[in-house]
Amino acid sequence: MIKDIEFPQIKNVAVAVVNENSELPSEEWNVYLINQNKNAITNVLINSKGYGKLKNKPKTTSTMRHFFEEVKPLSAVKVEMLPNNLFELTNEFWVSFYFNGKLYDKKYIFLANTIHNNNTINLPILNKEGVFHP
Repeated sequence: MIKDIEFPQIKNVAVAVVNENSELPSEEWNVYLINQNKNAITNVLINSKGYGKLKNKPKTTSTMRHFFEEVKPLSAVKVEMLPNNLFELTNEFWVSFYFNGKLYDKKYIFLANTIHNNNTINLPILNKEGVFHP
């Protein structure tokens, strides 16, 4: 039964969106998965999609899937590029992985219009400015 299933809380794994070329007219934003643990996470599967309204019409993007065999301790991996025209949508990243023999998963949701230079902080591990979702 579902009440018997353990759902461990994710700690020290985050998703961040980084503006790599803020000086250029066409900004390039990239999504990173950050592992702040002292051990690797393995068999990492990330499903990403956007949904909401663009120009007052419902819009859903394609679902993208990414797999990383391992994300080393205290490191980050680039997941995908996120086009600026999708910032008006809610962007969801569903992350599943194994850590210390247990399966973890979590949805990281960036609400519409929250990915913006005004919402950036200095990111752990990357030492870059970006929008952070712990």
